[in-house]
Amino acid sequence: MMHAPIKVITVEREYGSRGGEFAHDLATRLGWKLLDSELVTGAARMAGVDPKLAAKFDERLDPWYYRYGKVFWHDSGYSMAAIGDEHIFDSERMLMLIRQEITDAAKEGNCVLVGRGSACALAGQPGCFHVFVYATASAKRDWFMRAFPRQAQHADQHLATFDKRRAAVIRKFYQQEWCSRGLYHMLLNSCIGSEAMIDAVRGAAGLATCPEQTVTG
Repeated sequence: MMHAPIKVITVEREYGSRGGEFAHDLATRLGWKLLDSELVTGAARMAGVDPKLAAKFDERLDPWYYRYGKVFWHDSGYSMAAIGDEHIFDSERMLMLIRQEITDAAKEGNCVLVGRGSACALAGQPGCFHVFVYATASAKRDWFMRAFPRQAQHADQHLATFDKRRAAVIRKFYQQEWCSRGLYHMLLNSCIGSEAMIDAVRGAAGLATCPEQTVTG
C-alpha cells in the first residue's frame, strides 16, 4: 500500500529533554519551517491580543475556579452569551486557535511543529510523522541546573510540574494521554544526541535521501 510522503513532523517533548532544540535542528536540516512559540504568536494574532498575554496561557489550563465560573456563566441567568466566546481570551480559546494554526500549517506542509497537542490534532492524518522526545532524570536535572542555577535545589519539582501541566492540557482538550506511546511513530531518548536523532527521524520518515532545501523569507 502506498503511503503519503511525510510533509509534517510533530515533536512532543519532556521538559528538560531538549526536544525543542532538537526540533529546531531538525527543521534547519530539512529546510522546513519551525513552529514552536510561533504557534502562540499566531494564536495571539488571530485573537487580536498581545503576544505577551498569550504566552501566559501557553501549555496551561485555566485555574479550576475560572473553569467552574465559566460553566456557571453559560448555565445560569448570568450567561455571558452577549459577550460571545470569540471575544474571551483564555487557555481554552488559545488552544482552539493553536489547533487551527496547526491544521493550517499541516495543509501547507514542510514544517516541524513543537508540542501544544500537535500530534493529537493531526492524529491519523496522512503525511504526518509524530515524535516524542524524552531523557533520563539525571540528564534533565543536569540541564535544569545549568539553565536555572538559582533554582537548582528544586530541579526535580520544577521538571515534574511542567510535564504534569502539559499532560493535563492534552487530557482536557484532546482527551488523550500526553505520553501515550500510541500517539507517536517514534520515541527518542535525547541522550543519543541531536545528530543521531535527526538521522533516525529522517530514516524512519523516509526523508533520508531528500535533498536539503533552503529556507527563504
